[in-house]
Amino acid sequence: MAPTILCLASYEKGHDFMRECAESGARVILVTVEKLRDAPWPRDLLAELFLLPSFDNLEHVINAISYLARTEHIARIVALDEFDLEIAAALREHLRVPGSGITATRAVRDKLAMRELADAAGIAVPAFTRITNHGDVAAYLAATQGPWVLKPRTQASAIGIRKIHEPQELWPALHALGDLESHHLLERFVSGDVYHVDGIVAGGRVQFAEVHRYAEPPFDVMHEGGVFCTRTVERGCADERALRRELDRLVRAVDVHDSAVHAEFICERDTGEFHFLEIAARVGGAHISDMVYAATGVNLWREWARLELAVANGTHYTPRPPQRKHAGVLISLARQEWPDMSAYDDVEVVWRIDKRHHAGLIVASADSERVQHLLDEYLQRFRHDYFASMPAPDRATS
Repeated sequence: MAPTILCLASYEKGHDFMRECAESGARVILVTVEKLRDAPWPRDLLAELFLLPSFDNLEHVINAISYLARTEHIARIVALDEFDLEIAAALREHLRVPGSGITATRAVRDKLAMRELADAAGIAVPAFTRITNHGDVAAYLAATQGPWVLKPRTQASAIGIRKIHEPQELWPALHALGDLESHHLLERFVSGDVYHVDGIVAGGRVQFAEVHRYAEPPFDVMHEGGVFCTRTVERGCADERALRRELDRLVRAVDVHDSAVHAEFICERDTGEFHFLEIAARVGGAHISDMVYAATGVNLWREWARLELAVANGTHYTPRPPQRKHAGVLISLARQEWPDMSAYDDVEVVWRIDKRHHAGLIVASADSERVQHLLDEYLQRFRHDYFASMPAPDRATS
């Protein structure tokens, strides 16, 4: 019997995941929210599409999916977005569907939990403290050289992060948070280049991974304004080898079993040491998956779907063999409603964004230096041709 895969999506994403499942013979049920009723979901391949007012009330979601389970044998529950991971975990535990439960999911959602687990495993982490006992926080400030960053424990990317330059800045910031202060952590600010590793983990082992470096740290892009840009690191270089090893250690430390993963590290400018920043059990956003596909021919969404189907069917997952090109992506908010990017006509341009008030493209080549040259040139041109900025959001919005 074909397995039934229940997908949760409070944001529009994961089309290729659902397509791969359906094309492989699985029944795909999508549960999303009313505001995404008219989103271009792959409706032709869905067995069912259900709408909920929101995912905010966990009890209501559990009751709704439990009602659905009266007539459906759900084999796997998959959260297509990071913000739905806890709901998926609670549903698995309630319905006794195999997969990560609440505690396991916390390790890839809660930045405090993942730091504690990484630190305990001997993985370098910037000095941090939880925001609970104010005496302990004061002692941390006295013992740790600033500046620091105040981070939400369960937001994504650089959303909600605030830089603290002096100890006296922290206390008003905590007072303003009120009851939400314990949902944050404080961490030493590390200056350096930020890297990310995107891949697939099956059976607790990394089966596929690609190492990339942001042109500018995501915090700087979001809070100071800039063009988002990241690219494949030079294949076989010391950074790539080191971060592949770190991902292996990290996956064991936080106990990821079967999932796509996106992990971030920072290379401290003064020491050259890599520090762990965060890991998520999801496909990276900002069209990183499209960049990975351009470089390797591997579609992370489809690979994740193949993995979920293999687990559901009790079969062995084998990743597709990758190509070994280099690629890079640039994305910017644009002043124009529909920017004209026809002047960016180099043969290495393999993808262009199609989104209002956005300019974006991906370049790919077997030549790493050619990719870097194009990205350097295009970054300057994007700033002149399109760049616009908005204040950084306090929380994610769909």
